[in-house]
Amino acid sequence: MPNNLEASNNLVGIDKSRERMRSSKEQSAKRTSKVGQSSKDREGRDGGKDRAPSSSQGGNYALNQHELRVGNKYRLGRRIGSGSFGDIYLGTNIQTGDEVAIKLETIRTKHPQLLYESKLYKILQGGVGIPTVRWYGIEGDYNIMVMDLLGPSLEDLFNFCNRRFSLKTVLMLADQLLRRIEYVHTRSFIHRDIKPDNFLMGLGKNANQVNIIDFGLAKKYRDPRSHQHIPYREDKNLTGTARYASINTHLGIEQSRRDDLESLGYVLLYFLRGSLPWQGLKAATKKQKYEKISERKMATPIEVLCKEFPKEFVSYLHYCRCLRFDDKPDYNYLRNLLREPFIRAGYEYDYVFDWTILKFQQQVASSSRLKPNEESGKDEKTPA
Repeated sequence: MPNNLEASNNLVGIDKSRERMRSSKEQSAKRTSKVGQSSKDREGRDGGKDRAPSSSQGGNYALNQHELRVGNKYRLGRRIGSGSFGDIYLGTNIQTGDEVAIKLETIRTKHPQLLYESKLYKILQGGVGIPTVRWYGIEGDYNIMVMDLLGPSLEDLFNFCNRRFSLKTVLMLADQLLRRIEYVHTRSFIHRDIKPDNFLMGLGKNANQVNIIDFGLAKKYRDPRSHQHIPYREDKNLTGTARYASINTHLGIEQSRRDDLESLGYVLLYFLRGSLPWQGLKAATKKQKYEKISERKMATPIEVLCKEFPKEFVSYLHYCRCLRFDDKPDYNYLRNLLREPFIRAGYEYDYVFDWTILKFQQQVASSSRLKPNEESGKDEKTPA
């Protein structure tokens, strides 16, 4: 615990420095264009094709992957994904052969995030569903973080399941997702980019455990010692992913715990519905697109958004939207609220998710296609 507190204190300087830089950029952005410029390009991001460009992301780095070794212990492999501000590669522990995830960020980036993120992971270390950072340092032209290798994201699994999850799967996920967010909040941070891509399932014996990742946009919302909450502010740029952003975030209000939870509500409904009403909106600029998303989101009654789904989802969103800026959410109330339809439907918390069933069905189908050829090859008739 003392180590975590010390790391948290070290983060204060980084956090304040980031805020000063962000504040300066926000003032500059207001003199030109509030959205789509400067820090907005870095912070206002939407999933998939809706993601705003980031000058700091750097795209695919020109790497000689066969030669690059990290910390004299890890070998860099193929690219497997991207995070807030860097690419992620498969890596191998040269001594043990264990596979790891290696996140790279060019040192030339205008807004470095990886050091901040690595320190935050250390503060969160020990929590269920928090991956372990195994190494952080600088190699050549890159800031590098080595961490646990995890399984597919919920967005990957959503696509695998034809972009629709059953109520049972959504409710089982909700229980874990709420716990992950609550844990981050207990450590005095808010995530600020709650979306399906930032929740990954584990591997092996932890295959049914949800992990929360990508803390590049996370922010301290209170002093870890005194629990003094950050002040209420307005006229902030949108931080996070517009599709899942809370209404207050769209309105430029400083984010707090309530916003992570409202974003989670939209994620759950995205899983149930297959899409959200404010997806696919066309606009000439990012600013106009964010405004359209905001308008559609505010114009869609919660009851309409949750139509055909248990009433508890309506209660969940109403609760989140009614929280005051510095209110501590009642996480137990929200968990119990979403357990009610689970119990009512007679479901069992057996960790049999939709993708579990689909993978099993595919294995059976694959097996059955092989058996006829193996067992009855001699009985097959040749067409006349």
